[in-house]
Amino acid sequence: MLRLIAPNVFQISLMPRNSINCYIIEDVLVDSGIRSSYATVKNALRKIPVYQHVLTHAHADHQGCSDQICAEFEIPLLCHPDEVFRTETGMVTNDYPTPQHWVAKLQQKYWAGQGHKVERTIVENDRIGNFRVIETPGHSAGHISLFREHDGLLIIGDAATNMNLLTTATGLRLPPNLFTSDQQRNIRSLQKLADLNPAIICFGHGPVMRNNDRKFEQFVAKSSGQLFK
Repeated sequence: MLRLIAPNVFQISLMPRNSINCYIIEDVLVDSGIRSSYATVKNALRKIPVYQHVLTHAHADHQGCSDQICAEFEIPLLCHPDEVFRTETGMVTNDYPTPQHWVAKLQQKYWAGQGHKVERTIVENDRIGNFRVIETPGHSAGHISLFREHDGLLIIGDAATNMNLLTTATGLRLPPNLFTSDQQRNIRSLQKLADLNPAIICFGHGPVMRNNDRKFEQFVAKSSGQLFK
């Protein structure tokens, strides 16, 4: 399902209840879901052409069909330098705390896509159109978020989720420890994002959130207090 979120920003919901999402921002594809997301992403790109593809991070539910999409549409792939190995090899679970866990093995075997050459790396304060790259490591070493200052729109990747990944109930949560290389570092990244006072937050997992009542900042403050007390 293709949904307009804000000017030149579209959500592509790849599984029911927004459980996996990718986005088109100013003619750039951000993330690509799992391997079987290919047909859905391809159909969306036939409606809204893109000229490049950016990964927030190279986990299986974000790079799953990146190789196919980049090859099909002949577009370059961009990521943070610390995500290059996983992006180019397709070995996407190697930074998990327990990569031999059965869930990690399942993701690697059935969700992950083939590796694809990275055309260019992006770091803090680089620009993707009107979006600024924000380095937000923790969930993975090279995780990035993207922020558009003029309307406060934040592409947050998996720094936080807006759903329970088991029940699909909506609500702000930290990413699961099973898939997060350094949760303390991730919370420090969330503090950095909270300081931006985002108005609209687009998650890799869960529905888009309008942050009118500052729920996001409250969630980050609570998470920080619990972890660092």
